[in-house]
Amino acid sequence: MESKNDTMMVSEFILLGIPNTRGQETILFIVFLSFYLCTLLGNLLILAAILSDSCLHTPMYFFLLNLSIVDLGFSSISTPKLLANLWAKSRTISLGGCMSQVFFYHFLGSTECLLYTVMAYDRYVAICHPLRYLLIMNWRVCAVLAAGTWFTSSFHATILTSLTFTLPYCRSNVVDYFLCDIFPVVKLACADTYIIETVSFTNIGVVPMTCFVLILLSYIRIASSVVRMKNAESRRKAASTCASHLTVVCFFFGPCALLYTQPSLSDVLATPIQIFCNVVTPMVNPTIYTLRNKEVQAAFRKIRGG
Repeated sequence: MESKNDTMMVSEFILLGIPNTRGQETILFIVFLSFYLCTLLGNLLILAAILSDSCLHTPMYFFLLNLSIVDLGFSSISTPKLLANLWAKSRTISLGGCMSQVFFYHFLGSTECLLYTVMAYDRYVAICHPLRYLLIMNWRVCAVLAAGTWFTSSFHATILTSLTFTLPYCRSNVVDYFLCDIFPVVKLACADTYIIETVSFTNIGVVPMTCFVLILLSYIRIASSVVRMKNAESRRKAASTCASHLTVVCFFFGPCALLYTQPSLSDVLATPIQIFCNVVTPMVNPTIYTLRNKEVQAAFRKIRGG
């Protein structure tokens, strides 16, 4: 229940859910459940294909495996609670549950952002330095890069979560959103939120912007190398290799740019964009990576045949 005593500390929060959807709960439940099940199935198939097929034991697919793990986790941060809200009107979330949503949302979101950057570097080395590719991207380097993305993101998320929940919450406990995120939650704090808001805007802005610039620089070098290739088949193969990665990068950074460079964006636009990031993107990624990827499709055929 909403706290009516300003001196009483909040021990749980109430998520109001998606705004302006009264009477549409059943159809939204069916849609989001379908998306969630497809996300789980698609990413689990990617994991099974990469782990079972020795032909996919390469740096590119090692990072794709990490991305599938991130997508499995990212889609599970808010979707199960959103489904419970839509179906059973279960809007209450404990303080610990709210803290977990904030932590894992920024932990996995940052990990995905860094993984896209590492994958762009992998493509840059493969296309611009093909003869030295296996020497540069050896398994030790790949393990360090992957571990670095997870460790850096956990540090990033720990700082943001700690700053958010060291604030006192002693007034309303009603979060006007469908998940616990920093800005909807800190609105309820009964203390000055300048530090957390400044740190959040800085961190959430700097990390994606730095990653995007590095990805852009990688693809400028890749494009330069592809243009200089004399063999048309080599150009086609290089472009095809990068097309999937570029597509998912656009799906990830496009919504991020809208959400965090336009803080005054209305709920009518911000909420669908956030839902797209949380529910749709993790489902779309496996489809994009397998649509034209003959190696992954061959691995799927082996799984079915086996």
